[in-house]
Amino acid sequence: MTERIEFVLPYPPTVNTCWRRRGSTYFVSKAGERYRRDVALIVRQQRLKLNLSGRLAIKIIAEPPDKRRRDLDNILKAPLDALTHAGLLIDDEQFDEINIVRGQVVPGGRL
Repeated sequence: MTERIEFVLPYPPTVNTCWRRRGSTYFVSKAGERYRRDVALIVRQQRLKLNLSGRLAIKIIAEPPDKRRRDLDNILKAPLDALTHAGLLIDDEQFDEINIVRGQVVPGGRL
């Protein structure tokens, strides 16, 4: 039997604002750290099973905060990294299937 877990995450910062570079070193920006903390708090509050193992599939409904044009594929990096950092899964390479759908505009945005 396949286990299904549903939860809501805040809309992620863009890849450009989530990561910074100093010389040849990349690091997580303050916005990226804040997003990671927010996701980790949600994972703890929902009491989700941690360290999911095996092959995984994910469906994301991206409900943007406004009507600006956005590439759906750019939305993936921050939440998948944040879920890994929160301990929900071991590594985001575990995903064999990633389905992302654009939803309706929601104030503040959410996934």
